Amino acid sequence: MFELNGKVALVTGANRGLGFAMCMALAEAGADIFNVGNDNDDEIKAAVEKTGRQYRYYFADLSKPSKALSDKIVEEVVKEYGHLDILLNNAGANRRTPFLDYPEEDWDFLINLNLKNVFHMSQSAANQMVKQQTKGKIINIASMLSFTGGIYAPAYAASKSGVMGLTKSMANELSKLGINCNAIAPGYMDTPMTKPMQEDPVRNKEVLDRIPIGYWGKPEVLKGPVVFLASSASDYVCGATLPVDGGWLSR
Repeated sequence: MFELNGKVALVTGANRGLGFAMCMALAEAGADIFNVGNDNDDEIKAAVEKTGRQYRYYFADLSKPSKALSDKIVEEVVKEYGHLDILLNNAGANRRTPFLDYPEEDWDFLINLNLKNVFHMSQSAANQMVKQQTKGKIINIASMLSFTGGIYAPAYAASKSGVMGLTKSMANELSKLGINCNAIAPGYMDTPMTKPMQEDPVRNKEVLDRIPIGYWGKPEVLKGPVVFLASSASDYVCGATLPVDGGWLSR
């Protein structure tokens, strides 16, 4: 039920952090990987190939999304593997500034990367899945800020809230075509991006005091959820956003 043998997964931003862990989970479950990013991929390439799965890399700047780019990426996946079964829209970033001073260039950068890119990649992947007449899985990465808004992160919160809404909209139309669309909303994760917060004693305590489970999540906690949503185990799950946050949203 949770096996992905024979499946091909297109993953964006798998070179580090949460994307690395989720990409590895898909490979360990049996999927061949097509990774898209714009930095060194030596580590993820070696790790995936160690599992015995095939790996390909496509260099692209996803902060400048377009239909032409996403169509080209999907075309390359099909050229390499013959088909596409899973899309994991992981690539994303955050830039923090108080709302009153938030730079327009940061707003445009994050909306393009975190939301517009997800739209284009999902549309291109879904069209390929429909063309194949096979079932497909699209998994988007939202955030707990999709629910809470957060502070000093207006563009990030807006983009990730958009991802949650886009996921529901996609599910409403694509489910009947055999494509399951869902999202994962990670909480506070122990990654290089959050190191400054963890190293600030006051901010670190504020975060831990709010998490019922009592600790920052490791990227590996997303392995189970992403395999679930990529596999036949989730065939009746559509349009959901699954929080993986140690209970943060329950407080």
